[in-house]
Amino acid sequence: MSNKSANNKIFRISMKEQDPVTRSRNFQEVPYGYTEDEARREASRCLRCKKPLCVDGCPVNVKIPEFIGLIAEGKFEEAALKIKETNALPAVCGRVCPQEEQCEMRCILGKKGDAVAIGNLERFAADWHRENGSVTHSENIVKNGKKAAIVGSGPAGLTCAGELVKSGFDVTVFEALHEAGGVLVYGIPEFRLPKEIVKKEIESLEDLGVKIRKNFVVGRTATIDELLTDEKFDAVFVGSGAGLPSFMNIKGENSIGVYSANEYLTRSNLMKAFVDNPSTPIMKGKRVVTVGGGNVAMDSARTALRLGAEKSMIVYRRSKTEMPARSAEIHHAEEEGVSFHLLCNPSQIIAGESGAVRAIECVRMELGEPDSTGRRKPVTVDGSEFELECDVVVIAIGNSPNPLIPETTSDLKVSKRGTIAADEVDGRTSKKYVYAGGDIVTGAATVILAMGAGKAAAKSIVKDLL
Repeated sequence: MSNKSANNKIFRISMKEQDPVTRSRNFQEVPYGYTEDEARREASRCLRCKKPLCVDGCPVNVKIPEFIGLIAEGKFEEAALKIKETNALPAVCGRVCPQEEQCEMRCILGKKGDAVAIGNLERFAADWHRENGSVTHSENIVKNGKKAAIVGSGPAGLTCAGELVKSGFDVTVFEALHEAGGVLVYGIPEFRLPKEIVKKEIESLEDLGVKIRKNFVVGRTATIDELLTDEKFDAVFVGSGAGLPSFMNIKGENSIGVYSANEYLTRSNLMKAFVDNPSTPIMKGKRVVTVGGGNVAMDSARTALRLGAEKSMIVYRRSKTEMPARSAEIHHAEEEGVSFHLLCNPSQIIAGESGAVRAIECVRMELGEPDSTGRRKPVTVDGSEFELECDVVVIAIGNSPNPLIPETTSDLKVSKRGTIAADEVDGRTSKKYVYAGGDIVTGAATVILAMGAGKAAAKSIVKDLL
């Protein structure tokens, strides 16, 4: 079937997806991915610009026209290897990166029509290589005698580890939890990012020589200073993320059935609370309210449906236009039946005699003048209180860094927000041979920006030590 219109305009090829009603009750991935024919047809849309603006929009500078050209020629393995020259986690990025705000936004075709589906093609190449490829890695690594410690196995840490090991470093990643992957395994649900894919991406780094030590809490098991002195690491990169949940500090927030999104998603994603006889319990709830408007809120609301909720609701204090979540995630949530209470804000959580959640009281909001973020500030409408009956409330309004590492590391400066003070261009901190990047520096942001920070810090480490 042709994807041309009557005026010969070539439209973007969409990926086929599970039916919304069916998928809202399972944890299987929503999009099916491209077939080989679909991938080649979509790749053929690329203009192969001499000055590709799409590459400028990619935080890790993937050679986009080159890998897409290889897909168009049917050279799928070569395409995957081309991506891996600059991106350590292509199957992840192809699924969860906001391409519409980065590489695809710069696509020339997008000026008058549909941008090339760069993310979908990246996913296709990575998946094809994982399932069919014969080459695992092509680097002839020469050891340089230097040791690097990576704190955290999320996207920033894994990217930094991959860059350093290819530069000849002896690299060890220290992970606090019992599974590597950071937010990729505990934060993003299976239906958006299958954990087997994350596992394979990590295994490819281990094949290169990266060592991963789990159940190791830096700041408690050993401090940064001890890694540098006792364990003789030449450099330390801190990519521990922003995993300390924020709360609203409203009445009733300690009621039974109130979760931070971190706990709710970790219990479901990492601890597999959705399976029969899970190792960790979770209150599944019949009527679940999620507070927030970002990707984490969408993940929580969609997870609630899959855990058996009859009604899953989003409460957000601004309008849909101001929602920070990706448009695709909002669209998927709407398709699956999540209801949105916009321009509303919780004022208290109401518990019954047993101490369990019975309802959440909200007030109506209206948008006033823009605040420091440039978005219009929500203002309470007096006398507009109303109740939403519910038995579970998930608070998804953001996270901040855990203070453990800054508090246990001498000479490491922090910002007023509690983030590590590091140069966002090169990752250098106030402490010599200690680098940082990702959410621990910027606050909660995207996977690809964290990867870009890990890559930049690795370049600084190579420059400073070799």
